[in-house]
Amino acid sequence: MATVAYAQLPTPVGALHVAVSEDGLVATGWRPLRVGLDEVHDPDRTAFVLGELSRYFAGELKAFETPIDWGLMSGSRLAVLRALHGVPYGKVVTYGELARLSGTSVPARGIGSIMGSNPIPIVVPCHRVLAAAGLGGFSGGVGVETKRWLLTHEGYLQPSLLDL
Repeated sequence: MATVAYAQLPTPVGALHVAVSEDGLVATGWRPLRVGLDEVHDPDRTAFVLGELSRYFAGELKAFETPIDWGLMSGSRLAVLRALHGVPYGKVVTYGELARLSGTSVPARGIGSIMGSNPIPIVVPCHRVLAAAGLGGFSGGVGVETKRWLLTHEGYLQPSLLDL
């Protein structure tokens, strides 16, 4: 039976929770996580991703090397999230561009739905996906202010543009 280890990290935008299986990161979020796998206490399993996230929020990391366990995803959702994982730090794409990058037939509106259910925000950077006419939304129940903070942190938005 697969297992998962949980941990959390204080960040400038709230406590970020992580869930890591034997194969890699399965979830991050600002609310406590439950991914349907048996829980184990294993701080060693979560240490690498917590270190990378700490360095990301400190402005010292631009590319995550944390292994991701894609096994809980499939089909178009998996293709879209894998394509999203390749959008680099400080860059953005629109929902339509991400649809094309994913090689799927998912329309831009469907991309928005997949972004809203992204199980691994930050590491799979849904904050880097914009609507054609603005920032768009942000998942995790933390709102668009967190998206603005992340895009400013990565240098895409200037602090003076926070009132968009």
